[in-house]
Amino acid sequence: MMQPEPLPSSPPVTEEAVGQFMQSARELEAAVQTVIVGQAQVVRETIIALLAGGHVLLEGVPGLGKTLLVRTLAAALDLSFSRIQFTPDLMPADITGTTVLREHEEAGRAFAFQAGPLFAHLVLADEVNRATPKTQSALLEAMQERTVTVGTVTHRLPDPFFVLATQNPLEMEGTYPLPEAQLDRFLLKVLVPFPRPDVLRDIALETLRPSAPVRDVLDGRRLSDMVQVARAVPIATPILDYAIALVVATHPAMTEIEAVRHYVRAGASPRGLQALLTTAQVRALLEGCYNASSEDLRALAHAALRHRILLNFEAQTEGLSTDTLVDQILAQVPLS
Repeated sequence: MMQPEPLPSSPPVTEEAVGQFMQSARELEAAVQTVIVGQAQVVRETIIALLAGGHVLLEGVPGLGKTLLVRTLAAALDLSFSRIQFTPDLMPADITGTTVLREHEEAGRAFAFQAGPLFAHLVLADEVNRATPKTQSALLEAMQERTVTVGTVTHRLPDPFFVLATQNPLEMEGTYPLPEAQLDRFLLKVLVPFPRPDVLRDIALETLRPSAPVRDVLDGRRLSDMVQVARAVPIATPILDYAIALVVATHPAMTEIEAVRHYVRAGASPRGLQALLTTAQVRALLEGCYNASSEDLRALAHAALRHRILLNFEAQTEGLSTDTLVDQILAQVPLS
């Protein structure tokens, strides 16, 4: 599990480090927004997750640019990129790789591991909820331990390693609900909304113009350095206590919030707390601050908690969303 507090060896958050972080992050954001029109919050939250060293789940109906966003990010990062199209007939070995028998001139026949598309720095898991649970579970080890075990041999994935998955809403035909354990491994779940009419106009105009290639902005080493700089951002004790209180408030047996007690089956895991803290550190730097604040936590609470709150049957029948519950938690949990 990720360590939310700065490591002793982390570089200090100096004015120079903050300035370099902000410049690099803004260049990355600007490069992506040359292609992605009108989804500023989606782009910002996705980049925050990457700079926090975590995976992202993008949810929205088809045609909103989820896959294009990930492809554009890959083009702006000097990293190896792989796309996996999830389908009902996709098997785990199609993702992780398998052991094959190969012919060698000197040694004769021997078994060798043939790496699958999961062995890349940035992996696009396109329409991840169209694959069966068996295939979805092949991602569990990779997303948490950054390794893949085939047979009795464990293979380490490239560093850095990110999974950016796209998902159609579950009510659409031909989709499977993601296992709770897999959902919990996504640092953030980002909702991609339908564009406003003025944004649709901008998209139409951009479609009619010739497209320019996206330039490389960051390489793997620089991205890893930025992750370490963000981990060194201080989190004061009251802010840490507030983050803990937000997570505790998602548990029906541990809160006085009536809606949570009535509609929630299970609350956020400790990974939810880690997601809040690490992404708040990144947002603080993007805002030019030297320490994380309660505003950073509140700004990212929905993306960090919405997929970690499990609703009961009554909530589902009434069409209640987890975002509504997060709104109530933010309104009723005081900053001590």
